[in-house]
Amino acid sequence: MDTSVLLTEHETPAGVLGQAQLNAQATLNALSLEMIRTLTTALANWAGRDEVAGVLITAAGDKAFCAGGDIQALYHAMCVNHQAGEVVNDYPYRFFEEEYRLDYALHTFAKPLVCLGHGLVMGGGLGVFSSSKYRILTDRSRLAMPEITIGLFPDAGASWALSNMPSHYASFLALTGSHINAHDGLLSRLGTHVISHLQREEFVSQCLTLPWQCDIDRDHQMVLDWLSEITSPELPASGLVDIPPRTVHTENLQAEVAEIYALAGRSDWIDRGIGNLRKGCPTTAGIVLEQLRRVPSMSLAESFRMELTLATHCIQNPDFREGVRALLIDKGSAPRWQWGSIEELNWDYVLGHFEQPWPKHPLADL
Repeated sequence: MDTSVLLTEHETPAGVLGQAQLNAQATLNALSLEMIRTLTTALANWAGRDEVAGVLITAAGDKAFCAGGDIQALYHAMCVNHQAGEVVNDYPYRFFEEEYRLDYALHTFAKPLVCLGHGLVMGGGLGVFSSSKYRILTDRSRLAMPEITIGLFPDAGASWALSNMPSHYASFLALTGSHINAHDGLLSRLGTHVISHLQREEFVSQCLTLPWQCDIDRDHQMVLDWLSEITSPELPASGLVDIPPRTVHTENLQAEVAEIYALAGRSDWIDRGIGNLRKGCPTTAGIVLEQLRRVPSMSLAESFRMELTLATHCIQNPDFREGVRALLIDKGSAPRWQWGSIEELNWDYVLGHFEQPWPKHPLADL
């Protein structure tokens, strides 16, 4: 029996509250395909039962809510496929499609959905967290979209999250992969509330003992009232406040990157982010800017369809595999990106990532 996700139903005055706890501490609760399927099945079950008032998502351990997806499994499957010159292992394709379906289901879940994102919240973990209605951080949370470092792109609903934050923050975070704290989680609208890291058990206990009524509108209001009464801890200093508001150059990658480079010296945090961008994947930088340009005119479903199109091309092209090799497999070796710099990047190649490779999109039914 798989125990990487623990499912519990807690009795309430009028029914039950569903709880899903990520429980893969050895991998910082990184999402495997099995975990994604367990969550998807549980969510559909809870959505369809009138006696389920709402859902709480948490994670075991002290270090991380979820540090991303099962990158090593994706890498080994890509290597096999690239070596064979054809798809002999479809794991990456199944992983991304089912992950995005889960995130879409979380976004559109009608009942109250509370997610407690403590510690590291990155990549696919940020996808689950940002897809939830009530997004609770702790004063020790660290969030990131680090895909620039591995040649992927901010995915799992990150396109939608980026479109809902101030654009100058969205550009910096997506292009630099910078880690942010709980204070910046609020400023960027990734989180909705913050509690003390040491009060997580008390928070969960309070959530489980709320007077749930199995009335969607009343339960939403009850959760809002409860969260508004929680005293926020002292927040860490913000890094985002040193990034001045401006218009993002969504039509010109080199101009946008120059604007970010011009922030050098404002803080050590900004300088680290600029370092990530300088070393990061040029293809990813191009994809990010085109994401930021396109997503404001999209629906939620369209944004997920765009992401699956992008992910499919990234699986088939060399940069994602190479970025994972350099950062995670060979641990710290220099990646050999397909394009040597942003200046050399071929824009037609970037736009090719947005071209649908199927006669009918796998997420057409969203």
